[in-house]
Amino acid sequence: MAQGEGRLAIIAGSGFLPYYVAQAAQQAGETPFIIQLRNEADLDWQGFESASISVGDVSSLGKILSSHHIGRVVLSGGVSRRPEWREIRPNLKMIAKVPSIIRTLLSGGDDTVLQMVIRLIEAQGAKVIGAHEIAPGLLATTGALGKHAPNDDDRRDIAKAAKAALALGALDVGQGAVSVGGRIVALEGVEGTDGMLARVASLRAEGRISARRKGVLVKLCKPQQDIRADLPTIGPSTVHNAAKAGLAGIAVEAGRAFVLDREAMLHAADEAGLFICGIDTALEGDLM
Repeated sequence: MAQGEGRLAIIAGSGFLPYYVAQAAQQAGETPFIIQLRNEADLDWQGFESASISVGDVSSLGKILSSHHIGRVVLSGGVSRRPEWREIRPNLKMIAKVPSIIRTLLSGGDDTVLQMVIRLIEAQGAKVIGAHEIAPGLLATTGALGKHAPNDDDRRDIAKAAKAALALGALDVGQGAVSVGGRIVALEGVEGTDGMLARVASLRAEGRISARRKGVLVKLCKPQQDIRADLPTIGPSTVHNAAKAGLAGIAVEAGRAFVLDREAMLHAADEAGLFICGIDTALEGDLM
Protein backbone atom coordinates (compact mmCIF):
# COMPACT_ATOMS: atom_id res chain seq x y z
CA MET A 1 0.00 0.00 0.00
CA ALA A 2 1.39 3.39 -0.97
CA GLN A 3 1.97 5.72 1.95
CA GLY A 4 -0.83 8.23 2.44
CA GLU A 5 -3.55 6.14 0.83
CA GLY A 6 -5.18 5.28 4.15
CA ARG A 7 -6.74 2.08 5.36
CA LEU A 8 -8.92 -0.05 3.09
CA ALA A 9 -12.59 -0.60 3.88
CA ILE A 10 -14.79 -3.17 2.16
CA ILE A 11 -18.50 -2.38 2.12
CA ALA A 12 -19.89 -5.91 2.11
CA GLY A 13 -23.22 -6.96 0.65
CA SER A 14 -24.35 -10.55 0.12
CA GLY A 15 -22.39 -13.39 -1.43
CA PHE A 16 -18.77 -14.50 -1.32
CA LEU A 17 -17.15 -11.73 -3.38
CA PRO A 18 -16.50 -9.48 -0.32
CA TYR A 19 -14.69 -12.35 1.41
CA TYR A 20 -12.50 -13.09 -1.60
CA VAL A 21 -11.63 -9.40 -1.85
CA ALA A 22 -10.81 -9.28 1.87
CA GLN A 23 -8.57 -12.34 1.51
CA ALA A 24 -6.73 -10.77 -1.42
CA ALA A 25 -6.25 -7.58 0.60
CA GLN A 26 -4.80 -9.51 3.53
CA GLN A 27 -2.43 -11.38 1.23
CA ALA A 28 -1.21 -8.01 -0.03
CA GLY A 29 -0.41 -6.93 3.53
CA GLU A 30 -3.57 -4.90 4.19
CA THR A 31 -5.79 -4.96 7.28
CA PRO A 32 -9.19 -4.34 5.70
CA PHE A 33 -12.05 -2.97 7.76
CA ILE A 34 -15.37 -4.63 6.89
CA ILE A 35 -18.52 -2.50 6.76
CA GLN A 36 -21.40 -4.97 6.69
CA LEU A 37 -24.66 -3.84 5.14
CA ARG A 38 -27.40 -4.83 7.57
CA ASN A 39 -29.89 -7.37 6.15
CA GLU A 40 -27.61 -7.89 3.14
CA ALA A 41 -24.20 -9.17 4.31
CA ASP A 42 -24.52 -12.91 4.95
CA LEU A 43 -21.01 -14.07 5.92
CA ASP A 44 -19.33 -14.54 9.27
CA TRP A 45 -16.66 -11.83 9.50
CA GLN A 46 -15.07 -13.16 12.67
CA GLY A 47 -11.36 -12.37 12.58
CA PHE A 48 -11.88 -9.07 10.77
CA GLU A 49 -12.46 -5.70 12.37
CA SER A 50 -15.97 -4.77 11.30
CA ALA A 51 -19.08 -2.71 11.85
CA SER A 52 -22.66 -2.98 10.63
CA ILE A 53 -24.75 -0.20 9.12
CA SER A 54 -28.03 0.04 7.21
CA VAL A 55 -27.88 0.66 3.47
CA GLY A 56 -29.00 4.31 3.69
CA ASP A 57 -27.03 5.31 6.79
CA VAL A 58 -24.49 7.72 5.33
CA SER A 59 -24.10 9.47 8.68
CA SER A 60 -22.72 6.32 10.36
CA LEU A 61 -20.63 5.53 7.30
CA GLY A 62 -18.94 8.93 7.49
CA LYS A 63 -18.14 8.41 11.18
CA ILE A 64 -16.64 4.95 10.50
CA LEU A 65 -14.46 6.24 7.67
CA SER A 66 -13.18 9.07 9.83
CA SER A 67 -12.61 7.16 13.08
CA HIS A 68 -10.79 4.26 11.38
CA HIS A 69 -8.73 6.49 9.05
CA ILE A 70 -10.22 4.90 5.95
CA GLY A 71 -8.75 6.28 2.74
CA ARG A 72 -10.02 3.73 0.21
CA VAL A 73 -13.35 1.95 -0.10
CA VAL A 74 -14.38 -1.08 -2.14
CA LEU A 75 -18.04 -1.78 -2.89
CA SER A 76 -18.51 -5.54 -3.00
CA GLY A 77 -21.34 -8.06 -2.91
CA GLY A 78 -25.03 -8.02 -3.68
CA VAL A 79 -27.69 -5.60 -2.46
CA SER A 80 -31.20 -6.97 -2.86
CA ARG A 81 -33.05 -3.70 -2.50
CA ARG A 82 -32.38 0.01 -2.54
CA PRO A 83 -33.32 1.95 0.62
CA GLU A 84 -36.59 3.82 0.97
CA TRP A 85 -36.14 7.57 1.15
CA ARG A 86 -37.30 7.48 4.78
CA GLU A 87 -34.27 5.29 5.59
CA ILE A 88 -31.72 7.84 4.38
CA ARG A 89 -29.69 9.20 7.28
CA PRO A 90 -27.65 12.15 5.98
CA ASN A 91 -24.82 14.01 7.63
CA LEU A 92 -23.96 17.69 7.20
CA LYS A 93 -21.76 16.96 4.17
CA MET A 94 -24.71 15.69 2.17
CA ILE A 95 -27.80 17.36 3.66
CA ALA A 96 -28.20 19.64 0.62
CA LYS A 97 -28.10 16.60 -1.71
CA VAL A 98 -31.01 14.75 -0.11
CA PRO A 99 -33.62 15.84 -2.71
CA SER A 100 -31.47 14.61 -5.61
CA ILE A 101 -30.72 11.37 -3.72
CA ILE A 102 -34.44 10.71 -3.30
CA ARG A 103 -35.09 11.39 -7.00
CA THR A 104 -32.32 8.95 -7.98
CA LEU A 105 -33.59 6.23 -5.64
CA LEU A 106 -37.12 6.58 -6.99
CA SER A 107 -36.37 6.66 -10.72
CA GLY A 108 -32.72 5.82 -11.44
CA GLY A 109 -31.43 2.49 -12.74
CA ASP A 110 -28.94 0.42 -10.77
CA ASP A 111 -25.88 1.98 -12.42
CA THR A 112 -27.22 5.49 -11.81
CA VAL A 113 -27.77 4.64 -8.14
CA LEU A 114 -24.28 3.14 -7.82
CA GLN A 115 -22.69 6.23 -9.36
CA MET A 116 -24.57 8.33 -6.81
CA VAL A 117 -23.35 6.06 -3.98
CA ILE A 118 -19.75 6.45 -5.18
CA ARG A 119 -20.09 10.24 -5.18
CA LEU A 120 -21.56 10.20 -1.67
CA ILE A 121 -18.74 8.04 -0.32
CA GLU A 122 -16.08 10.21 -1.92
CA ALA A 123 -17.77 13.29 -0.45
CA GLN A 124 -16.90 11.77 2.95
CA GLY A 125 -13.21 11.98 2.04
CA ALA A 126 -12.44 8.40 0.92
CA LYS A 127 -11.56 7.21 -2.57
CA VAL A 128 -13.70 4.45 -4.08
CA ILE A 129 -11.68 1.81 -5.93
CA GLY A 130 -12.74 -1.31 -7.81
CA ALA A 131 -12.75 -4.78 -6.27
CA HIS A 132 -10.74 -5.88 -9.32
CA GLU A 133 -7.92 -3.57 -8.22
CA ILE A 134 -7.61 -5.54 -4.98
CA ALA A 135 -8.36 -9.02 -6.39
CA PRO A 136 -7.36 -9.06 -10.08
CA GLY A 137 -6.97 -12.84 -9.95
CA LEU A 138 -10.77 -13.19 -9.82
CA LEU A 139 -11.24 -11.69 -13.28
CA ALA A 140 -12.19 -13.84 -16.26
CA THR A 141 -9.57 -14.34 -18.96
CA THR A 142 -10.12 -14.63 -22.71
CA GLY A 143 -11.09 -18.01 -24.17
CA ALA A 144 -12.41 -21.25 -22.71
CA LEU A 145 -11.85 -21.54 -18.96
CA GLY A 146 -12.77 -25.22 -18.59
CA LYS A 147 -12.63 -28.42 -20.63
CA HIS A 148 -15.43 -27.49 -23.01
CA ALA A 149 -15.40 -24.80 -25.70
CA PRO A 150 -18.24 -23.22 -27.71
CA ASN A 151 -19.00 -24.59 -31.19
CA ASP A 152 -20.04 -22.50 -34.19
CA ASP A 153 -23.71 -22.43 -33.17
CA ASP A 154 -22.72 -21.36 -29.66
CA ARG A 155 -20.53 -18.58 -31.06
CA ARG A 156 -23.47 -17.23 -33.04
CA ASP A 157 -25.57 -17.28 -29.88
CA ILE A 158 -22.77 -15.52 -27.99
CA ALA A 159 -22.64 -12.76 -30.60
CA LYS A 160 -26.44 -12.36 -30.55
CA ALA A 161 -26.73 -12.34 -26.75
CA ALA A 162 -23.77 -9.95 -26.41
CA LYS A 163 -25.50 -7.38 -28.63
CA ALA A 164 -28.69 -7.76 -26.60
CA ALA A 165 -26.83 -7.46 -23.28
CA LEU A 166 -25.11 -4.26 -24.43
CA ALA A 167 -28.41 -2.76 -25.59
CA LEU A 168 -30.04 -3.75 -22.29
CA GLY A 169 -27.13 -2.30 -20.35
CA ALA A 170 -27.36 0.99 -22.22
CA LEU A 171 -30.87 1.31 -20.77
CA ASP A 172 -29.42 0.69 -17.27
CA VAL A 173 -31.64 -2.36 -16.77
CA GLY A 174 -29.41 -5.46 -16.48
CA GLN A 175 -26.22 -7.16 -17.60
CA GLY A 176 -27.33 -10.53 -19.00
CA ALA A 177 -29.11 -12.02 -21.99
CA VAL A 178 -29.87 -15.55 -23.20
CA SER A 179 -29.90 -16.52 -26.88
CA VAL A 180 -31.17 -19.88 -28.11
CA GLY A 181 -30.77 -20.72 -31.78
CA GLY A 182 -30.02 -17.10 -32.62
CA ARG A 183 -33.18 -15.90 -30.86
CA ILE A 184 -33.10 -13.75 -27.72
CA VAL A 185 -35.35 -15.55 -25.24
CA ALA A 186 -34.58 -13.72 -21.98
CA LEU A 187 -33.16 -10.42 -20.72
CA GLU A 188 -32.04 -9.85 -17.15
CA GLY A 189 -34.25 -7.59 -15.05
CA VAL A 190 -34.53 -6.85 -11.36
CA GLU A 191 -34.83 -10.59 -10.62
CA GLY A 192 -31.10 -11.03 -11.37
CA THR A 193 -29.28 -13.70 -13.34
CA ASP A 194 -30.52 -16.69 -11.35
CA GLY A 195 -34.11 -15.50 -11.64
CA MET A 196 -33.71 -15.04 -15.39
CA LEU A 197 -32.27 -18.55 -15.76
CA ALA A 198 -35.18 -19.99 -13.75
CA ARG A 199 -37.51 -18.26 -16.20
CA VAL A 200 -35.66 -19.83 -19.13
CA ALA A 201 -35.95 -23.25 -17.50
CA SER A 202 -39.72 -22.76 -17.11
CA LEU A 203 -40.11 -21.63 -20.72
CA ARG A 204 -38.13 -24.67 -21.84
CA ALA A 205 -40.35 -26.99 -19.78
CA GLU A 206 -43.45 -25.40 -21.30
CA GLY A 207 -42.14 -26.01 -24.80
CA ARG A 208 -41.87 -22.31 -25.60
CA ILE A 209 -38.12 -22.67 -26.22
CA SER A 210 -36.71 -25.28 -28.58
CA ALA A 211 -35.65 -28.50 -26.87
CA ARG A 212 -33.20 -29.24 -29.70
CA ARG A 213 -31.18 -26.02 -29.39
CA LYS A 214 -29.32 -25.30 -26.19
CA GLY A 215 -28.33 -21.63 -26.16
CA VAL A 216 -25.95 -19.38 -24.25
CA LEU A 217 -25.99 -16.94 -21.33
CA VAL A 218 -23.87 -13.81 -21.83
CA LYS A 219 -23.10 -11.31 -19.05
CA LEU A 220 -21.40 -8.00 -19.87
CA CYS A 221 -20.70 -4.67 -18.24
CA LYS A 222 -23.14 -1.94 -19.14
CA PRO A 223 -21.61 0.42 -21.74
CA GLN A 224 -21.75 3.39 -19.34
CA GLN A 225 -20.93 1.40 -16.22
CA ASP A 226 -18.47 2.65 -13.63
CA ILE A 227 -16.35 -0.49 -13.28
CA ARG A 228 -15.59 0.31 -9.65
CA ALA A 229 -18.90 -1.32 -8.74
CA ASP A 230 -21.13 -4.22 -9.77
CA LEU A 231 -18.95 -6.01 -12.29
CA PRO A 232 -20.75 -9.07 -13.75
CA THR A 233 -20.17 -12.11 -11.55
CA ILE A 234 -20.59 -15.85 -12.08
CA GLY A 235 -20.01 -18.80 -9.79
CA PRO A 236 -21.15 -22.38 -9.12
CA SER A 237 -24.80 -21.34 -8.72
CA THR A 238 -24.73 -19.73 -12.17
CA VAL A 239 -23.50 -22.99 -13.67
CA HIS A 240 -26.14 -24.99 -11.78
CA ASN A 241 -28.95 -22.74 -13.00
CA ALA A 242 -27.61 -22.60 -16.57
CA ALA A 243 -27.59 -26.41 -16.66
CA LYS A 244 -31.17 -26.53 -15.35
CA ALA A 245 -32.11 -24.11 -18.13
CA GLY A 246 -30.61 -26.50 -20.70
CA LEU A 247 -27.94 -24.07 -21.90
CA ALA A 248 -24.69 -25.02 -23.62
CA GLY A 249 -22.58 -22.52 -21.75
CA ILE A 250 -21.83 -19.11 -20.29
CA ALA A 251 -19.78 -16.24 -21.72
CA VAL A 252 -18.59 -13.24 -19.73
CA GLU A 253 -16.46 -10.23 -20.54
CA ALA A 254 -12.75 -10.99 -20.14
CA GLY A 255 -11.05 -8.59 -17.74
CA ARG A 256 -14.37 -7.09 -16.62
CA ALA A 257 -16.21 -9.96 -14.93
CA PHE A 258 -15.57 -11.93 -11.75
CA VAL A 259 -15.34 -15.72 -11.64
CA LEU A 260 -15.95 -16.85 -8.05
CA ASP A 261 -14.97 -20.16 -6.51
CA ARG A 262 -13.30 -20.90 -9.84
CA GLU A 263 -12.20 -24.48 -9.18
CA ALA A 264 -15.63 -25.62 -7.97
CA MET A 265 -17.40 -23.70 -10.72
CA LEU A 266 -15.28 -25.15 -13.52
CA HIS A 267 -15.60 -28.65 -12.06
CA ALA A 268 -19.39 -28.27 -12.07
CA ALA A 269 -19.31 -26.94 -15.64
CA ASP A 270 -17.08 -29.76 -16.84
CA GLU A 271 -19.33 -32.35 -15.21
CA ALA A 272 -22.44 -30.78 -16.76
CA GLY A 273 -20.83 -30.46 -20.20
CA LEU A 274 -21.10 -26.66 -20.17
CA PHE A 275 -18.47 -24.29 -21.50
CA ILE A 276 -17.37 -21.18 -19.62
CA CYS A 277 -15.51 -18.59 -21.66
CA GLY A 278 -14.24 -15.04 -21.55
CA ILE A 279 -14.97 -12.87 -24.58
CA ASP A 280 -13.42 -9.65 -25.82
CA THR A 281 -16.17 -7.21 -26.82
CA ALA A 282 -13.59 -4.94 -28.46
CA LEU A 283 -13.06 -7.49 -31.26
CA GLU A 284 -15.55 -6.87 -34.04
CA GLY A 285 -17.09 -9.84 -35.79
CA ASP A 286 -15.41 -12.42 -33.56
CA LEU A 287 -16.23 -12.24 -29.88
CA MET A 288 -13.79 -15.02 -29.03
